[in-house]
Amino acid sequence: MEISSTSKLCLHLISCAFQRCRLSQQLCRLSAVLKSPSPSILQISISDTGIGSCLEEFQDLNCSSIISAEFWDGILSVKTTAICDDEIYHYHFNLRENISSSRTLTRLPSNPKNGLKFSGTEICLSISESIDVLVSEINHFFQKMMILNSPNIAIELLIEREDIPGSRCENVFLANRSNPGPLSTSNVEFLKSGLEDYVLKHGNSLTQKCSTCFATSECLKVGSGIACSTESHKSSGLMMEVVIIISEIESTCPCFRECSSKTEVLYFKDFTPCSISHSTLNVLSTIDWKSYGLTLENVVDQGVCVLEWEDSPSHSQIDMVLHCYHKQYPMLPLGRHKTQPERHLIKKAVKAALNNLKEKHPGILLSAHALKICSHAPDLARSIAGLILSSNDPDFQGECFSLLGLQSREIGADVVEDCIQEKIVSVIEMNDRKSRQRKVVAPFLFEDDCDQDSNYQDKEYEEGEDEFSYVD
Repeated sequence: MEISSTSKLCLHLISCAFQRCRLSQQLCRLSAVLKSPSPSILQISISDTGIGSCLEEFQDLNCSSIISAEFWDGILSVKTTAICDDEIYHYHFNLRENISSSRTLTRLPSNPKNGLKFSGTEICLSISESIDVLVSEINHFFQKMMILNSPNIAIELLIEREDIPGSRCENVFLANRSNPGPLSTSNVEFLKSGLEDYVLKHGNSLTQKCSTCFATSECLKVGSGIACSTESHKSSGLMMEVVIIISEIESTCPCFRECSSKTEVLYFKDFTPCSISHSTLNVLSTIDWKSYGLTLENVVDQGVCVLEWEDSPSHSQIDMVLHCYHKQYPMLPLGRHKTQPERHLIKKAVKAALNNLKEKHPGILLSAHALKICSHAPDLARSIAGLILSSNDPDFQGECFSLLGLQSREIGADVVEDCIQEKIVSVIEMNDRKSRQRKVVAPFLFEDDCDQDSNYQDKEYEEGEDEFSYVD
């Protein structure tokens, strides 16, 4: 892995610590400590109480561009222990040497654990760097990490300027606990909760939920999708999780975002926030958004990925997060991973999330074709209601009212018309959802004896082919 700056090295080490905590499936602490004994020296310590390091994560680091005599000597000091170890092991990694299996690893004297059972890792380095720039980037990184909403990890950032008395500062980052779940809850459920919290705070621009815009939970419509590749000896198995939220905000709200025609796509790779690759941008541009009533005007890379919509739903904001990660940790060497499976999984998971939204919230993300048909529903309902009410056959009217679920005391032109229109629109929405999954005939407006058509529908189901799945 190419490391081009001190901040990227620190964020990579923090990401590795996060992975170790996640895999422990126990309550863990992740600490980043920045001490500046003088304006020209910065001491960095990144520690965690996770599973302990396997040391392989340091073998592929390429830090040649930031190693120099006056800046950093390229030495990483690593202390680590697993729960089953009797000692705390101490190593020095010399990253000045070329990347290879023979990169120098110096083992220093270990410390006994004296029968105690614990695990963890601490990585230290000393560099010449401005503390202010690093603090800003790490703070922003931790705020993005909160979207993952991992409930078992408490994160702290400690800043101390020894040359300035009283300058000690501590920031603590905790997962959103408004809707707590067991540690065994799936990653995608935590991701949903994390993105909801992000949206409720208007993209973390607020410290608390905006009660003006989001008075009730019904303001948010949430959909999720998962796709995965097969795990084998040549592949660590790839998971792709996608969460999409559509929030409805009144334009009169003071916090209403004028950029409702734009969607920022948040992207995580192996539990680390990062920029989206060009291949992923291409995948997002090839999705058939029009089938969901959306017209993609442009995909813009502005440091972050932004989807620009031509005709976005009025007073609505669409937020999206993608998380791609490997089931195994540490991952196999990067050269063995191919981008093609990832591209396929992205498209599959995004479509699954969109379909999940349509299933859970009827009436949203209707295709342009369905919307066109719905526009004729009032006229059709009015015509059918007129035929029923103008009939002189009381038995015919009674049967119609019974099929509509209406009682005689409720009979009235507006009531009959509204009921018929509701059923027509319901069928159109149902058929629009089904058309993305299987080729089926349109369902009946009224639930009645339709056994004579069951064989035909069964054949249609057999011929249809799934285009997506929530879990592969």
